[in-house]
Amino acid sequence: MAARKQATATRAAPAGSPKLLVLSGPNLDRLGRREPEIYGSTTLAEIHERLAAEAKARGARVECRQSNHEGTLIDWIGSAEDEGFSAILFNPGAFTHTSYALYDAVKGCRLPTIELHLSNPDAREPFRRRSRIAPACLGRIAGFGAASYSLALDAALRHLEGSGSGASNRKARGRTTSP
Repeated sequence: MAARKQATATRAAPAGSPKLLVLSGPNLDRLGRREPEIYGSTTLAEIHERLAAEAKARGARVECRQSNHEGTLIDWIGSAEDEGFSAILFNPGAFTHTSYALYDAVKGCRLPTIELHLSNPDAREPFRRRSRIAPACLGRIAGFGAASYSLALDAALRHLEGSGSGASNRKARGRTTSP
């Protein structure tokens, strides 16, 4: 069984408030030590703490999880609606460029999902310039370092406020494209 790494940063918020699932993929547990010239010196735990505080200030909650295992991420996406989440913020890391399975999971879930990245993949190596997951997502935020998580939170909450619910990822996107 794959190891499950989970940093839960759920904070109390009013009943019925939006609950967002924040997923981070492979190697993001090494933030702060891994290539700080690209990813910065902020750790994932610090990002999660800030995000939880920002969500609470806006009357929402976040639960933050990280895994280096594709199947674990797929399981979390698949069960997100059943667990009461309203939306997903997703930094798939290097799986962005390779995982049709994560694309299928996001496309199949009924929650608006925002892909996010610390760096700007389009300004990096050529293999990073194509996201297999983006066509299944509501939107994509990249290149703002640790602030990418905050920007994704803001975008998700604005979307939820505008739509009145977090249902139907596909309907929210209005897209039927495939990778």
